[in-house]
Amino acid sequence: MRERPDGRRWATSGSPYEAAFGFARAVRQGDRIIVAGTGPVEPDGSTTPGGAGEQAARCCAIIVAAIEELGGSAADVVRTRMLLTDPQDQDIVGAVHARFFGAARPAATMAGVAWLCRPEWRVEIEAEAVVRD
Repeated sequence: MRERPDGRRWATSGSPYEAAFGFARAVRQGDRIIVAGTGPVEPDGSTTPGGAGEQAARCCAIIVAAIEELGGSAADVVRTRMLLTDPQDQDIVGAVHARFFGAARPAATMAGVAWLCRPEWRVEIEAEAVVRD
């Protein structure tokens, strides 16, 4: 975790896109944590093997880790967005989302997109959290 003089803190996940594209995995300002679109990237930079379910689980795990690094938890998530390249994956991705965030019941959007950063990616997820006192 890093911090600016104004108190803004950010977390990184090691994704090669963060440094190359100039963004943080998650940013905390006050009680809000905003997590960037998160693809299924493994610690070595490779894509998570498997289908949309495995990829969605990896995305959610990265998201939760970033939120926790900034002092929050999955229970603090109030908004998610799931981007899918194949509408047939909606049920499996939705089930993974429920496993990670179902207790928090965030406002959620699931949308189809033409492509993601890597052609083998089937899903990318972003999230927002409000940390409780």
